[in-house]
Amino acid sequence: MAGVEAEKKVEDEVEKGGELLFCGSTCWNVVGRRKGAVEGNLVSPTRLRPLVGVNIRFVASGCALCVQKGQLGHGDKIQRDRPTVVSELAKYKISKAGLGRSHTVVITEDGHSLAFGWNKHGQLGSGSARNETEPSPVRCLVSEVKDIACGADFNVWLSSTEGASILTAGLPQYGQLGHGTDNEYNTKDSSVRLVYEAQPRPRAIASLAGETIVKVACGSNHTVAVDSNGYVYTWGFGGYGRLGHREQKDEWVPRRVDIFTKHNVLPPNAIVSAGALNSACTAGGGQLYMWGKIKNTGDDWMYPKPLMDLSGWNIRCMDSGNMHHFVGADNSCISWGHALYGELGYGPNGQKSSAIPKKVDILEGMHVIGVACGFGHSMVIVDRANVADRLDQFGRESLACIMGLTIDLLAVTEEPESKTIVSTKKGAAKASDKAKKRKQSNSSSESEEEENSDDESDDSEEQINGQMDKKKQQAGGRGRGKSASKSSSDGKSSGRGRGRPPSASKSSQPAQAKAGKRGRPRKS
Repeated sequence: MAGVEAEKKVEDEVEKGGELLFCGSTCWNVVGRRKGAVEGNLVSPTRLRPLVGVNIRFVASGCALCVQKGQLGHGDKIQRDRPTVVSELAKYKISKAGLGRSHTVVITEDGHSLAFGWNKHGQLGSGSARNETEPSPVRCLVSEVKDIACGADFNVWLSSTEGASILTAGLPQYGQLGHGTDNEYNTKDSSVRLVYEAQPRPRAIASLAGETIVKVACGSNHTVAVDSNGYVYTWGFGGYGRLGHREQKDEWVPRRVDIFTKHNVLPPNAIVSAGALNSACTAGGGQLYMWGKIKNTGDDWMYPKPLMDLSGWNIRCMDSGNMHHFVGADNSCISWGHALYGELGYGPNGQKSSAIPKKVDILEGMHVIGVACGFGHSMVIVDRANVADRLDQFGRESLACIMGLTIDLLAVTEEPESKTIVSTKKGAAKASDKAKKRKQSNSSSESEEEENSDDESDDSEEQINGQMDKKKQQAGGRGRGKSASKSSSDGKSSGRGRGRPPSASKSSQPAQAKAGKRGRPRKS
């Protein structure tokens, strides 16, 4: 009962909204590249000038790099350098939103869902993949929608429809749709090039027909879901152990995570999160568990383990990006991970990266309502109550060119009826600035080839989306057929997943003073 009351309290806080703060990279041309200018990065949480004083209820961002393919919903592919109202959504009251690599999905308070952007794999759920881009909102073929989560090129909807509480659409390459297949086939009889049949119509996951799914989160190519009994299921790409099954096989149907059974099921107010390479949730007593690739160095966590640094904290919200994490707990905001652009918010004199959770000192004493992590940036919604006088220290930036940001804005404005979605995202770089195409493996999907030929030339993005040279292995266990198991490295089966991104360079700057033992966050 206490868990239900706590969840209702969080919902009331979200309904009220708060001030949006941003930190990290503001330049698309730098993000994901090995080299580039660092000028313009916001290394401390900063207010966005067009949204100062606006009540932000919900914010979402994708953990994969993206290019401009109409995902702003304005009917074109023009770059917007500041938050702009999506006029075609002005007649709807938007409750939540999800962001993929190059597409956006929103849900309305009356249970409808609309999407716009890249649709080559049917990830918009409109029933057709004929138009590769839909720059204006189109209706998704789902009803009674309660929640949405987006992977790189697929979506998961939660519905209150009986027997169909979870539906998926989009790219099935790693089994992330949960329908028992990756829909792989050869383009020609004599060709060795593999492609994956798009699934443009949202389809209920048959193996979960008897369960009521209440929470869901998506990484780039994997899914985490929780049912009404508190059991956790994962499926999709298994590299780095991000599925939590003590092995790295791809799972084509939902598989229950053993640790969260019997006496360790998730409470109703549990937090569920998925990053590009990992997964997380809170279980009994609010203890945070994580699994997958947690740090740039060291062993991968092949099954859920408690993150002892955050034991005892009342965690209300969490999100993970590429390789960094943000948590709102008690009256603190905590972040950690591998960072390059100031996305951890530690300030100009703070560390750039942190292997262990550490307080964002400038936010100490503030009540965090929501967090979102993108590729190279982070966003935090803070309650203005009792801290309005402190907000001036966060500055006001116009944010000339930010990428990967979609804000569900339900604000008290002069015209309350026009509550809608505001979005801003950096478009693709000009053709003259396109990076050199990297080599494609035989099993790479067509969408990866298309996007790799645009801007995504860095090998870190290649690792995130599971696109290292990928060769077939003999299927092991669970009898899923010839393609059930896929290599987690360059044709080799190692205990460390699909290779490692370059190690983070150690910061020469001193750690900030308000840290506990070994920088561990501690309560005031």
